[in-house]
Amino acid sequence: MYPFFRSYLFRLDPETAHVFTLNLLRITSAIPPLNWIISLSLRSPSKPVAAFGLNFKNPVGLAAGYDKDAVALRGLAALGFGHLEVGTITPLPQTGNPRPRLFRLVEDEAVINHMGFPGRGSEFVQKRLNINLRSGWVERFIGFAPRRPHRRSYPLGQGTSTRLGINIGRNKNTPNEQAVFDYLELLQSFAPFADYLTINVSSPNTVGLRDLQGRAALESLLTQLHAQRLLEQKKLEKRIPLLVKLAPDLSDRELDDAVGVILGTRMDGIIATNTTLERPGLRSNNRGESGGLSGGPLRAQSEAVLQKVVRRVKGEIPVVSVGGIMTPDDAKRRFDMGATLIQLYTGLVYRGPGLVKDIVRAL
Repeated sequence: MYPFFRSYLFRLDPETAHVFTLNLLRITSAIPPLNWIISLSLRSPSKPVAAFGLNFKNPVGLAAGYDKDAVALRGLAALGFGHLEVGTITPLPQTGNPRPRLFRLVEDEAVINHMGFPGRGSEFVQKRLNINLRSGWVERFIGFAPRRPHRRSYPLGQGTSTRLGINIGRNKNTPNEQAVFDYLELLQSFAPFADYLTINVSSPNTVGLRDLQGRAALESLLTQLHAQRLLEQKKLEKRIPLLVKLAPDLSDRELDDAVGVILGTRMDGIIATNTTLERPGLRSNNRGESGGLSGGPLRAQSEAVLQKVVRRVKGEIPVVSVGGIMTPDDAKRRFDMGATLIQLYTGLVYRGPGLVKDIVRAL
């Protein structure tokens, strides 16, 4: 059915289509029997995997960027993901970059986004997560609920639950010299809810953000976040895994420096990669738009970075692969290269939600 549905979605402006599908999932999530039917239709075999001290029902997750404000968690969980990554969340609400800022490259099965972390801010997302918490009885339909604040975090239903990751970043107007305060605030705010948190220092759409991937800046940031993480773990009596999301555009030396800092500051994992500023052999008329490129053209670059990161970490921490995963074969190749988990986004735009089930069944 998805090719038929997609033909109508692609008649809409890309951002309008995104909002439409997100609202559709939000509506279905508010109707438990309907959400349950969707969950049944997209159910796939259990393929459990362990990472960061957590058990995942399968290794396929939703990448950050789709549900920035946690408005459709139960609807998204019904699609069969092993984990959902919300965000990127900033401390204060912000509108992001001017529209148009999202472009389809249909001929290339790609997307360019220049969003710039639009979102309603930390306070709004915390309220959304508390709403999900209060309606936790729905978890018996789909096995999902945010973790209860100030309680230990246990898998729901013997590992059948959908794990929740929260991706955090600084506000546009926060200078890099003060960025640590944004990240510390977000860590404290979302540690009670999250199964893990992702430190986003790699989006190309917030001016200067990628400078935080440099050795000195990254070491300062992650050292302070690790210290705060230890305090939160003691207070909440639960582990709080911290992951770092890296760009695909780093040179070999920059990548080696970043991975070294991540290992040295006792982070729990790496997500490779974010979107790219490169434009490899694109055919679409939209190829000249500014922003981060995702989808099929990112495949080779993301795989190359994955291989380098896996070699560098030597099994010390898990690596999550994202970028250019459009088919089950793409996913299998990432696992063969050493990825522990994968995440999807643009592949869903072109293949539909059935891609999750197709990948899990192929593993």
